[in-house]
Amino acid sequence: MTDDVNADVNPAVDAEVWLPIPAEEIEGLPKGLVYRFWDGGADFPADPADCAFYVVPYMKGAAVSVRPLSAMTSVRVVQTLTAGMDHVLPGVGALGPGVRLCNARGVHEASTAELTLTLILASLRGIPGFVRGQQKEEWRSGFYPALADKEVLIVGYGSIGAAIEDRLAPFECARVTRVARSARTTERGAVHPLSALPELLPTADVVVLSTPLTEDTFHLVNADFLATMKDGALLVNVARGPVVDTKALLAELEAGRLSAAVDVTDPEPLPAGHPLWHAPNLLISPHVGGSSSAFLPRAKRLLVAQLERYAAGEALDNVVLTTAESPQ
Repeated sequence: MTDDVNADVNPAVDAEVWLPIPAEEIEGLPKGLVYRFWDGGADFPADPADCAFYVVPYMKGAAVSVRPLSAMTSVRVVQTLTAGMDHVLPGVGALGPGVRLCNARGVHEASTAELTLTLILASLRGIPGFVRGQQKEEWRSGFYPALADKEVLIVGYGSIGAAIEDRLAPFECARVTRVARSARTTERGAVHPLSALPELLPTADVVVLSTPLTEDTFHLVNADFLATMKDGALLVNVARGPVVDTKALLAELEAGRLSAAVDVTDPEPLPAGHPLWHAPNLLISPHVGGSSSAFLPRAKRLLVAQLERYAAGEALDNVVLTTAESPQ
């Protein structure tokens, strides 16, 4: 059994909270709650039936994330430390009505946007080839594509998509176009619906995927999507691996018509021997968009703020859906 830390219990609250970070390492947690540490280990820290507020272990996969849910008969809040919820949604059916599922909006935007720009610039400017050239003592000079004057299409314009556009601003792109599940208008301009993609893809030089994984976005990037992209375009995936049909992407890469940079893959982790490892014109990072030095301080601040609201009986932030109700 893992360690737990008990705050001075307030009989008016006295609710159990499961945390994937030891409570003594999080400054400012509200008193009156009972804190249990569980980061996905084989043994639960206490009876799951007593847990009222469940913070899902970070980056431990769906099997670990949902394992205690069916026994959490008293849970009122399920809080992820990720922007996406796809790893907990398979267990939602086991929950009672009125359970709030909250994501980590505000935690990963800066880090994921940084990596997105890194992948774009590294791919366009030929950095992987320079690294290979350095290893072989080869001077690979020449002209390489710039981000300046390129058209960028962001597919998935939530908080991460907006953060990506923030960081594109200094790079003198010809145009940044935004796409989301439904059309709306922002301070920066129009956000187009997914249905507009066939009209928008043919002119985009860089297509960035930052959309959540849902039934609507599973294999959104299929053979037809890729065939609609312009010759020589770059696809960047910082969303989820299954948003892209891997076989269709491999066909385009091997044909040499498109290039890609991906922080996520399908399958994931990418197993040894998979053809993606050696696909031409592909840069792979190992799902590290949110895994940076910015994560832990921001995650702790989110947890303190959410638990303060919970202990005070106030509305929580980042509620994505409530069981037995439709997603917001």
